[in-house]
Parts: sequence; structure tokens; C-alpha cells
Amino acid sequence: MKRWLLLLAMLLPLAALAHKPSDSYLTLRGADHSSDIAVRWDIALRDLDYVLELDRDGNGALTWGEVRQRADDITRYATSHLELSSGNQACRWSTAQPMMLDRHSDGTYAVLSLAARCPGLAAGLRARYSLLFDVDPSHRGLVQWIAPGSASSQPLIFGTDSAEQSLAMQPQGAWQTLKQYVTDGVWHIWIGYDHILFLLSLLLPAVLVRQQRHWRGADRLGSAVQDVVKVVTAFTLAHSITLSLAALQVVSLPSRLVESAIAASVVFAALNNLRGTIEDRRWVMAFAFGLIHGFGFASVLADLGLPQNALVLALVGFNVGVELGQLAIVAAFLPIAFALRDTPFYRFGVLKIGSLAVAGIAAWWFAQRAFDL
Repeated sequence: MKRWLLLLAMLLPLAALAHKPSDSYLTLRGADHSSDIAVRWDIALRDLDYVLELDRDGNGALTWGEVRQRADDITRYATSHLELSSGNQACRWSTAQPMMLDRHSDGTYAVLSLAARCPGLAAGLRARYSLLFDVDPSHRGLVQWIAPGSASSQPLIFGTDSAEQSLAMQPQGAWQTLKQYVTDGVWHIWIGYDHILFLLSLLLPAVLVRQQRHWRGADRLGSAVQDVVKVVTAFTLAHSITLSLAALQVVSLPSRLVESAIAASVVFAALNNLRGTIEDRRWVMAFAFGLIHGFGFASVLADLGLPQNALVLALVGFNVGVELGQLAIVAAFLPIAFALRDTPFYRFGVLKIGSLAVAGIAAWWFAQRAFDL
């Protein structure tokens, strides 16, 4: 019983992670024959409220008036956590336009329009980012850097382990672009808890065989591997199709619909482990719902930005990264699951209690996303 309670305790914190982890979005744009850098910075209001307590009346709902009154505080807080320097000189900040609001797939963001004057720009540009790191080590700054005279952007990700980086004054090559988007894809699948729980819900019965409405351990690892390969291949093929179509703007779906459907897919996959409605054809479920998950991946890729001069390369790199991250999860899961397959802990604690907990968490995600709670 203690082990099953521990399993539930590990899963319940995910209920708070209905949306993707905290990110902010920056576009830094240089200009020919100028030392100024134009900066657009989108920061989630929920993050700003957490550190600056924007909700003065404490009613849980931020108004434009509450946000606008703190515009100067927001700007000071942001610019104190982003240091741009050229040569040995720090760039000087100024406000280009009044603060605005914009909607992203996970909520409302404050939009700061700034300018950074960097007198020694020809000597190169470095950025040090530390926004929210003291309260949320998982926070990231997603940057699109457009060098002076360049038509393409360089994507950069700032985190606690990559807080300071150089911004190339020349467009990056094909290898750098591919490497960056592969890394982005791996990272996204590892922090995409809804994608992970959907995949694991489909894989949990792979090491079991259902006979007379009861589960027993599979006799051979080979049969379990074959089942896993079917599920993973179907999921990969499906989300690769819709990811590509959405990224290339061939097909578009409302983000709330997509995110709600992804949560519903996790509920369905988890409850199927309790009822056993779909047993030998879980790969069909993986393909059908994988089409929806692909649109979710595409929204993240859109936030990262796609360089128009290397569109296909970036798309391929991100897709490869997602698959590598997915395979790493499967490689860690399968040996442990097979070793535990004949134990009551796995068949009851992990499969049944775990699936029930996952279904409950995903149902809460669905309510949050569908009704914008």
C-alpha cells in the first residue's frame, strides 16, 4: 500500500502543470549602420503577477488597469534581468512603445517594446538572461536574434544552465540550425507532461497479456517490444504528419481545441487500461490521437520561430529531437516495466491505480483548458 501511495504522490503534482512550463519570448533585431537593438519581449502575466503581485485587489483576475498601473515596474523588473553587452560595454535600455498585451496558447502576456543602445556592437553582442530563475529554475527565455543585415533569425534558449550566450553577428550555418532545433525537440517532449502521460498510458499494458478479463505478465520481452514498436511508430507517424502540416501553415486549429483534445486523449488512454476496451490495437489509438498531439507540438515550434531560409531543416530537426526524446523515455520505461510485470505492485499499483490517477489529472487539465479556468 505504501508503494501505491508513493506512486500517487509522485503523480499528483502534475495536476498543476496543465499548460507548458514558464517561457518568455524575445525578438532581438539589429539594424544596418546602427548601434540600436530593437527588442520585443513577451512575458506571461501569471509569472509577473507571481513576482510583482499585480493583482492588487486579490480577486484572482488581473485587469488591464491593474497591469497598466505597474507598467514601469514590469519594465524595470524585466530589464534588470536581461543584460546586453557589446565589447566591454553594457547596452543602455529605453522604452520604444507603451506596454501592450497579447494572447499566447497558454494565456495572456505583457508585451514590452524596448530599445537597447550598444555602442560597440561591431565587436559582437552577448546576452545574460536571469528572468524568474530565482523563483522558477525551469523557466526559459526563447530568443529570436536577427543580426544587422540578416534576413534570417538565430534561435537561442536561455535557461539556468545557459544563462549567458553570444549572439552571432553572421547567420548561422545549416549544422547549427539543425542542432538547435533537435535540442529544442528533445527538451519539449521531456517537459511535455501531457504527451509523456499519453505515451506511457499506452505503453503500460505492453508488458502484460489480458486473459479472461485479467492481466498477467508477458512471457517474452520480444512480444512486449513488438507492441511498443507498434505504438511508438504509430504515434510518431501521426504527430509528424500534423506537425509538418501545421508548421507549414497548411492546416490550422484553435489552440484551446487542440490542448483540450490532448488532455481528453490522456483520459481515454488511461481509462482504457482499466476497462481493456482496446487491447491489441492500441497502435490505432496512438495514431488517431497522435494526429492531435502533432498540432500541440506545432504550437511550441511556432513559439520558437521557424527561420524562413532554413524552414525544412528546422522542421526536420525539431521532429528528430521529439523522436529522440521519446525513444529515451521508452528505453528507460521498458526494462523496468518488464522486470516488474508479474508483481502486484505493477499490475495493480502502477497499471490500475496509476492509470486512475493519470485519468484524474488529465480530466482536470481538460476542464482547465476547455473552460479557460
